[in-house]
Amino acid sequence: MNFAIIGASGNVGRKTIEILEKSKIPFKELFLVASKKSAGKKIRFRNKDIKIENLENYDFSKAQITFFAAGSQIAKEWAPKAAKKTIVIDNSSYFRMQKEVPLVVPEVNADQLENHKNIISNPNCSTMQMVLALKPLHDEYKIKRVIVSTYQAVSGAGKAPMDELISQTKDFLDNKKINSKNFTKQIAFNLIPHIDLFDKDGYTKEELKMTNETKKILDQEIDVTATCVRVPVRTGHSESINIEFDNLYDFENIIKILKDAPGCKVIDDRKDGGYITPLEAEGDFTTYISRIRKDNSNVKAINIWVVSDNLLKGAALNTVQIAEHLVKKL
Repeated sequence: MNFAIIGASGNVGRKTIEILEKSKIPFKELFLVASKKSAGKKIRFRNKDIKIENLENYDFSKAQITFFAAGSQIAKEWAPKAAKKTIVIDNSSYFRMQKEVPLVVPEVNADQLENHKNIISNPNCSTMQMVLALKPLHDEYKIKRVIVSTYQAVSGAGKAPMDELISQTKDFLDNKKINSKNFTKQIAFNLIPHIDLFDKDGYTKEELKMTNETKKILDQEIDVTATCVRVPVRTGHSESINIEFDNLYDFENIIKILKDAPGCKVIDDRKDGGYITPLEAEGDFTTYISRIRKDNSNVKAINIWVVSDNLLKGAALNTVQIAEHLVKKL
């Protein structure tokens, strides 16, 4: 079996390479593919240099599974062509809400992989870490409503925004004028309550992704409302989540359920520093849950704090986990 990565030179593409380097998935060759600008460059993988191929000339039949990590426009144009010759696991938003395309988080709904037609979609990074915590709670108590506020790292917007956070921070500390190129306002020492384009009702597309994807993955009956905020953090998304159940719950059982949640770890000591921050989650495959407490305004609700590396579980790691499930069945 062979694998390929489209968009191999980007943030998510490089993270996918790193995860495959450590993975125990048996495969023969890895093909790296990107735009003409990156073609010809070499990336080290398992003690050898692999030359990046030009997407325009690449033969998709060379790999049985192909990771797309190059954005919606590339996915729109190339994934349907690729799917005639390979199984596509796409990290963009383009296919997520298409009815015939499975939207998969393996710990949550791996059964949906039975229904793919050679295109499988990776959920939004902020949706993914949230549903990991919601799924076992929903199985036990049935969730009625979710209110989530996200605090999303600049790495979710790409490499240029990451570089801009660093340059703006330097300029701010040097009392220089700050010009924002990749953000609507200054991001250094600031928060921006705006990710993606605005919809007609005032929500952004990022907020609507969280609503619609959660419903598709878990249950159409769950009500979800989101506020998504870009914060001056390099890597790692954080979420404050209020979860309301249909009925009363047993709080000790809530703790037990979350401690047993696949892919998650509870770090919740009620003392200074007894919680996880995005800096601590960077580079870690685990999604962390902290600040678990009863909602003192609603006897049927709880509050939790969820943190995960958005480039790993929020993107590259999840695609590799999907591939691991597929390999078992091929």
